[in-house]
Amino acid sequence: MTDFPRPRLLRSLGVGAGAFLLFGVVTGLVPNPVYVRMVARTPADYLFLTATATFAGAFTYQRSLTADPIGDRYAAGGLVGGFLAFGCPICNAVLLALFSSSALMTHFDPLRPLLGTVSVLSFAGLLYYQRRRCEAC
Repeated sequence: MTDFPRPRLLRSLGVGAGAFLLFGVVTGLVPNPVYVRMVARTPADYLFLTATATFAGAFTYQRSLTADPIGDRYAAGGLVGGFLAFGCPICNAVLLALFSSSALMTHFDPLRPLLGTVSVLSFAGLLYYQRRRCEAC
């Protein structure tokens, strides 16, 4: 608790920027020569990518303020849900191994905005709960 806020802030900004770059590159939302996205990019994909990375950074900052951190599993679920929401459904090897590409495009792709909304709301709820519980926040 004697730590100055600057290193915490820098760490949380690094987590947010790192999550944005890592998730953006592996999903093809940040153009790169290694990975080519097979499904068209939408504004919702960028919105969910930005929201997920922002919430990851905010969670890291809030988590560093308390001696009794909570919600790590919920945060991990929010990251996975966000990743599935803005990721290319037929480029995801795990989903493709479980289902066919036509099933993913028919049944999973239309649900991605809903999954992204649920992910963002769960992250927001976690941050709100954590904020109310934390005296240093």
